[in-house]
Parts: sequence; C-alpha cells; structure tokens
Amino acid sequence: MARSKFLSLPSRRRMVVLAGIVVVPLTAYLAWSPGTIVTDGRHDLGHNGIWMSHAYLGDDAWFSRNNKAGIRATYRDPAFLSQRADRLRRNHLTDLFPHLCPTKSDGSLPDVDDAQVERLLDAFPAAEFRVLPWVGGVLHDSAPIEQSAWRHSFVRSCRALLDAHPRLAGIHVNIEPLPSGNADFLLLLEELRPALGPGKMLSVAAYPPPTVFHRFPDVHWHEAYFRQVAARCDQLAVMLYDTALHDRRLYQSIVRSWARDVLDWSAPTPVLLGVPAYEDAGAGYHDPTVENIALSLPAIHAGLESFSALPANYQGVAIYSEWEMSDAKWRDLGRQFLRK
Repeated sequence: MARSKFLSLPSRRRMVVLAGIVVVPLTAYLAWSPGTIVTDGRHDLGHNGIWMSHAYLGDDAWFSRNNKAGIRATYRDPAFLSQRADRLRRNHLTDLFPHLCPTKSDGSLPDVDDAQVERLLDAFPAAEFRVLPWVGGVLHDSAPIEQSAWRHSFVRSCRALLDAHPRLAGIHVNIEPLPSGNADFLLLLEELRPALGPGKMLSVAAYPPPTVFHRFPDVHWHEAYFRQVAARCDQLAVMLYDTALHDRRLYQSIVRSWARDVLDWSAPTPVLLGVPAYEDAGAGYHDPTVENIALSLPAIHAGLESFSALPANYQGVAIYSEWEMSDAKWRDLGRQFLRK
C-alpha cells in the first residue's frame, strides 16, 4: 500500500492495518514449533557417547597443576568408577571420550597414570563400552597441525598409548577451531588412521554446516569438506552448539536442519549428534537457556523424523559433557530420548 494511500485511511483503519502487520507475523512465530517431542525412545539405538573429564586419565602432575589434588583419590577409587559406569550404562552411553588434551609442544600426548587407565578400563569393560581418549588442542598453538614433525610425534604418541593399553578402543581427535577446507587436518587423519593399528577407531569431533545466523567460518564445515573428513575416519561426533543464539526456536530450527545435513553428508561413516549440557553462562558463544538438552533433543528428533527411515549411519547422540550433567539433565535425557 502506498504511503499516501495509507495515510488517507481513517485512523481506525490505519490501526487495523498496523495491527495486522504486527500480529500476523507474531502469531505465526508463536505457533512455529521446530522441535518434535518424542518420548518412546525410538531414536535411541543404545550406543550414545559422552565427553568426560581429564581426571579419569590424568597423572599426579595434572591434578597438582590444576589445583585438583583433592579429587585425585576419588577418581582412582574403583568403587567410584564402578558407580559412574553404572550411571552411563543406565543411560545407554557406550562411547566414552575422556579428556587427554592439549598435546605437548612436540606433539606428544599429556602424561597419564598407567594404573589409572587400567582401572578405568576395568570399570568400563570393552564388552559394553568403547573408551577413546579425547586428544588434540588449539589450532596453530598446542596443535600446529601444519608442521610435519608435530604430526608425526602426535601419531607416534597416539599409537604408543594404544600399545600400552590395548583395551582402549581408539582415539577421539578434537582440534579447535578448524576452518572448513583445512588440508593439514585431512593429512593428519590420513597419517593417523592406519597408524592406530587393526581394530582401532579414529573418531573426530566435527563441526556443523555454515549458517547465516552464525558467521564464524572457523567452526563450520561446508559439505565437500565434511565429506572429506568423514571418508578419513571411523566416526564423527558433530558439535551442534556454540551458536551464540538467544532465540530458542531459531536454535531448534538450525539443529533440526544440521541433524539432517550431517547425516546426509557423512554416509556411510557413523555419526553421533552432539548435545549441549554445559553452562558457561555469560560466554558469548553459548546461552545455556537456549542451548541445552531439553531444547536440542526435540530439534534432533525433528531432523530424524524428516527421514523416511533412520539413516544407516545414525548412531545416536553425544553429551557434552559428563562433568556438567546434573540430576535434572539426566532426567531430561531419560524422558526425552532414552528407550525404556
């Protein structure tokens, strides 16, 4: 409607037109539901993952260096480890990524307490769990993957850890940030995967597709690069968070789209869809009132429901992180995802 024509209308009609301009879009927004509530557990295949604390593997120096000496005995207590295993077992979390970052300057992994690694593996037996230490670091800082000497040392150190503890299922690599198209990361995966040895998994913490709502290319992968990474590993755990969004519906809409895209792009490599359970309140990259278990799971359900059948490479969800889980968050997971 032309401005002059609009102004010529009686004031009451102008108010009606203005109300329509405001109310109709607002009503549509409020009615918009990008998530799907699923409570029958049909998307729980019983093989989900979780990122875990460094305390499960750390040596004495790590506890002292990080002012955590008071919890060292707790994490090395077989009864405590058994209790943690029971909780993860009840919640169908079978792929475990205990933190072992960042690498040392020469590319070797942080020191572990060898007896503790074996205690952990006793508590989480290979018949039920896959333990893959979470390794890596900050791109160009603790993880200068562009340096061949660093890559070779990193690969040797990963292999040495698996040789020392054969019950470990493999390695979970996380380099942050990591721009789409980084050729050095592809080379690292090509060098690492065969070096791990037969039967050992190479898992990768992967980034979601680009979105106009989060213009930070360092933490989003385009389709071609996503496919290249998927072809060089055995599992992708895709981080569907850190969007900096403050609108719940918008976040759910993006996660719904991401869930579908990453499953399409990664086939046949198995995929875990990363779910945020951490707080970090006040951090610019994350709003815990928006990015949380209760809101992300319905969005993942909606993405999965858009397929005529579950993709063969869909494995489940991965929780970030175990040390941030509360009783309420465990209840959210049980109510909105787990097969009873």
